[in-house]
Amino acid sequence: MTTMGIKTVLHPVSDLAAAKSVYAALLGADPQTDSPYYVGFEAQGQHIGLVPGGGPQAMTTPVSYWHVTDIEAKLADLIAAGATVDQPAREVGGGRLVATVADTDGNILGLIQDR
Repeated sequence: MTTMGIKTVLHPVSDLAAAKSVYAALLGADPQTDSPYYVGFEAQGQHIGLVPGGGPQAMTTPVSYWHVTDIEAKLADLIAAGATVDQPAREVGGGRLVATVADTDGNILGLIQDR
């Protein structure tokens, strides 16, 4: 099973207003989603998200999310290959499922499945 590529990258930020200004300048656009707990930009088919304090998943570094058609099957493939589950698949709204795994060096890889 292949992926549809990395289409989402989430960045933990300590100052959401300051980060929003920097990313708006970088991307040349205002955010499409702008709330106190998440700011999201769409740029050239990519979604760039800013997550204050790393959000409930306590991110400490940016996480790239690979879009997949079957998140449970991809999790099984990754675990069989030596990855460990960081956060199991869960719904985050609108039928979207997300999960994260750690590779063999501890790097966090995100997965997204849209229903």
